[in-house]
Amino acid sequence: MALLSVRNLLTLLLSAKLVFAATVTYNWDITWVSVNPDSRHVRPAIGINGQWPCPTLNANVGDTVVVHVNNQLGNQSTSLHWHGLFQQGTNAMDGPVGVTQCGIPPGGSYTYEFTINQPGTYWYHSHVGGQYPDGLRGPLIVHDPHSPYAGQYDEEIVLTLSDWYHEQFPTLVSTYLSAALNPSGNESIPYSNLINDAQDIKFAIQPGKTYFVRVISMAAFAATYVHFDQHAMTIVEIDGVYTQPQTVDSIYVTAAQRYGVLITAKPSAATNYAFISTFDLDMFNTLPAYLRPSVTGHLVYNATAPLPPPIPVPTTDPPFPIYNDFDLVPLDQQPLLPAPSTILTLTFSLGTVINGQNLAVINNSSYTAPRVPSLFTALTAPPSVVNDPRIYGRHTNPSVLPPNATVEIRLLNLDGGAHPFHLHGHPVQVVARSAPNLLPDDAPFQNYLPANMSAAAAPALPPLVPLDYAPTRRVPMRRDTVQVPANGFVVLRFVADNPGVWLLHCHIEWHVAAGLSATMVEAPAVLQATERIPLEGIETCVQQGLPVRGNALGDSVNWLAGGS
Repeated sequence: MALLSVRNLLTLLLSAKLVFAATVTYNWDITWVSVNPDSRHVRPAIGINGQWPCPTLNANVGDTVVVHVNNQLGNQSTSLHWHGLFQQGTNAMDGPVGVTQCGIPPGGSYTYEFTINQPGTYWYHSHVGGQYPDGLRGPLIVHDPHSPYAGQYDEEIVLTLSDWYHEQFPTLVSTYLSAALNPSGNESIPYSNLINDAQDIKFAIQPGKTYFVRVISMAAFAATYVHFDQHAMTIVEIDGVYTQPQTVDSIYVTAAQRYGVLITAKPSAATNYAFISTFDLDMFNTLPAYLRPSVTGHLVYNATAPLPPPIPVPTTDPPFPIYNDFDLVPLDQQPLLPAPSTILTLTFSLGTVINGQNLAVINNSSYTAPRVPSLFTALTAPPSVVNDPRIYGRHTNPSVLPPNATVEIRLLNLDGGAHPFHLHGHPVQVVARSAPNLLPDDAPFQNYLPANMSAAAAPALPPLVPLDYAPTRRVPMRRDTVQVPANGFVVLRFVADNPGVWLLHCHIEWHVAAGLSATMVEAPAVLQATERIPLEGIETCVQQGLPVRGNALGDSVNWLAGGS
């Protein structure tokens, strides 16, 4: 079977389904809302149009989505990222501040407009300042009239998972990053587990019907086990990729991952059933008394019948069986991509202290956002330097990818915890994933790289276990958010056929704040010929006195100057 690139796949989908295309318009005011989702503490959250939880964005394959955003927060800039959407030809709509746009300032407006040519289960969230743990997040569902599973289910259910904190994230992250206040470097532990940003969720179920349940993790930190009492789940989609059906007892969902599962109701309405979401407690360094790691919901067959008690969490480790997502098989049978022409080895760790801050590093460098969004740098650079990674700033951890290259990213984790990594702009083939605990721990990295030390003077990484792997899947699993094992590695492949500037980062929000991100600058010369900076994007930066052209520091004369 011939290889299908992202571009070819999207072209086929567009031509086949254009007849269904519509324009879906939303007008969203980003506002503060007073909430108490766990019935334990009233606090401000970031909502939309005075409401929280934030609304579900629904569209069909082929639709053009227009979202007019007005920032009414008063004290914070904002943005929106459409997690999992490839943004083919609309890189400026991707949303991460410092990468594709400046933040939308208080009182400012910005319009996101893009066409969706991919079906599946996605979500949107702010991509600046840790705002999505404070509430700015919601489901994004792209319905597929030609789904291969059409006719096999009767109704859809959206089920979101999240961890909830009682303090606002800017305060928490300030403490987290301070080596003086947080010498252990440990993340704050959430207070509560939420389903659909609430507790005591009930879904009305009819006997004999089959439901397509879209499970979306909007968590800032915690991975979650999901289990339905006496109801098997059949996985048919992950991160927007249809899979061969796989029946499981439970699923393990990291931050930002999504699953589409089919659940068939019992034939009788005599009994109601519970389901549970429970945190992976192995992620937490401490288990404070305030922590409520589990939340129970109910499948309600009979509103007059009693509800069952919460499902007890088994004391085994893990508490529920985990199906290895590495074993899932994409339904389209896209074969293993050929040997890569571009290989990136990214070694990362936590626990580095630089200028009194607890930071994360990738290849000795902690991500720092540039003054000029990296997309603006790519679009305003002279052809003679546009492919030079130095213009994007050393601390954006940039890699320039040739057009249509087969790219292999080797992510080596020197940290004792697992990390869910997300690549914008592409799904990736997971070519290999190690067992945990194969690589050295990050202890030797304490205080090793002062901020004023040049890359050339930085100490070498300690010797690593040789990255000895062979692809074991003829048709590897694809998704956009992949768990990297503790002290282990993953090997990812994709075709660089989507020109743009795409972020690669851990989706634990604490680690984003600590700098666990890298920048993929894909085919920038092609990008210059195909995309322009929207006028509104320029105005948003200018309103805040920020440069809109030049290298990472805003120098449009000496493009290779600075390099930070």
